[in-house]
Amino acid sequence: MAKANPVEIQKNLKGIDYPASKEKLVKHAQKQGADRKVLSLLEQLPDDEEFDNPTDVNKAIGEIE
Repeated sequence: MAKANPVEIQKNLKGIDYPASKEKLVKHAQKQGADRKVLSLLEQLPDDEEFDNPTDVNKAIGEIE
């Protein structure tokens, strides 16, 4: 799968309150109209992890790809 641009991912997460769970990130991105590629990456994040800020999200996504 092609890597999603971190800027694109964060654009879809704009306005979310951190810390955030994977479920919260996915739901917020869906409301923001994220494309399938971004949603697919967010859905692959660990279920049991809380993300404290956008950097944590980008780091975790980088480990998936």
